[in-house]
Amino acid sequence: MRFLVAIPVYNEEKYLSDVLDCARKFSDDILVINDGSRDNSAGVARAMGVEVVEHPANYGYGRTLRDAFAWAVDRKYDVVITMDADLQHLPRYIPAFLYAIPDYDIVSGSRYLAPQPGDTAPPPDRMRINGIVTGLINSFTGYGLTDSFCGFKAYKADALARLDLREDGYAMPLELWIQAASRGLTVKEIPVSLIYLDTNRTFGHDIDDPEKRLEYYRAVIEREVGRAGLTPAAGAAARSRGGNDEVRRAPKE
Repeated sequence: MRFLVAIPVYNEEKYLSDVLDCARKFSDDILVINDGSRDNSAGVARAMGVEVVEHPANYGYGRTLRDAFAWAVDRKYDVVITMDADLQHLPRYIPAFLYAIPDYDIVSGSRYLAPQPGDTAPPPDRMRINGIVTGLINSFTGYGLTDSFCGFKAYKADALARLDLREDGYAMPLELWIQAASRGLTVKEIPVSLIYLDTNRTFGHDIDDPEKRLEYYRAVIEREVGRAGLTPAAGAAARSRGGNDEVRRAPKE
């Protein structure tokens, strides 16, 4: 199984070398998508011999993932593992994703599925919004997710090729869940660590306000549900197909 580790980066010079050192223990194929960083993130990656895709400006978290998916599909990878560059996703979980992915289209990390050593407390507003949005996603998909926002995931490349992702912002994973259900993709969650190292990082623009952020997420879900023609009743059908037993570059919910 040929797999790529794809790491979106926006001003992560502080952590990136440590993340790449750890990721290299599990994969020689690593891609950094530099989303208009103002620091030396891209230089750090290149100095370590890692492939870098450059965005000339900050296009957004969703756009970085879409570009990573396209890069992997074009180069005939079997699997793409996405993880963040801020030490909140621990590379030591990569083997667990690889173990599970042969039987599913998407294996998604969950910070709330089961406690892990070293877990930290999430900011209350992010945990609340994650819970609301995850419940809404489940009502349309039947996947039974516990963490709809975690960016630590494994995807089969042929499943990604079936999606039509358009969202540039941080709500792209919500768009992805709706499309995955409408196309009958199978999903499994596995537990990963719940780590917040810097709770002072901002979302930017006006979505630092939790209610405006939630409004944005709801709008993306509503738009995608309309495109897909899903209803809450469709969740039961998605579950029978094998469901599981937060505008720009931003911190995680």
